[in-house]
Amino acid sequence: MTGCVLDVPGTVNGSQRTSTTKRCFGQTERTSNLKHSESVVIAGSPEDLYDMVSDVTRMGEWSPVCKACWWDEGARPEVGAWFTGRNELPERTWETRSQVVAADRGHEFAFVVGGSFVRWGYTFTPVDGGTQVTESWEFLPGGIAMFEERFGADAQAQIANRTYAAHKGIPATLATIKRTAESG
Repeated sequence: MTGCVLDVPGTVNGSQRTSTTKRCFGQTERTSNLKHSESVVIAGSPEDLYDMVSDVTRMGEWSPVCKACWWDEGARPEVGAWFTGRNELPERTWETRSQVVAADRGHEFAFVVGGSFVRWGYTFTPVDGGTQVTESWEFLPGGIAMFEERFGADAQAQIANRTYAAHKGIPATLATIKRTAESG
């Protein structure tokens, strides 16, 4: 599958998209959009939602790709802590190592995959009706370099595929977090 899709601001599957983004996939030219974020309002406190999301052992409950995570022995959601995640797609399964880079209860939780490859983050902002939870994703320069070294001529297509998966997965993840949090 190849092509590009232009996403414009608005509400999609209950998530608020705040910027126009261009998603390209299956192509060999450089991917122009390596950052993405979406938000959803969830009935709950920033602290309770932070506690849910920062418990990485629950990530498999809401992520369409990450099926399980576990902390290194003795680790917990604090800056510098490491955990492992298992990702699954129909064509393959792989594990990643991630390091927590932000852990401010009720405000922000973020981690970087591979120490320098991709940054995933969640922010929690109190609003009328609950908390605006924003999930963000950024393909970092270290990740691009690793993909170029690992995949060579196919690197840009691989990066585009990961970008497409992140853009598709964020609203699904947020919708599931919302459903889980609001169901009790």
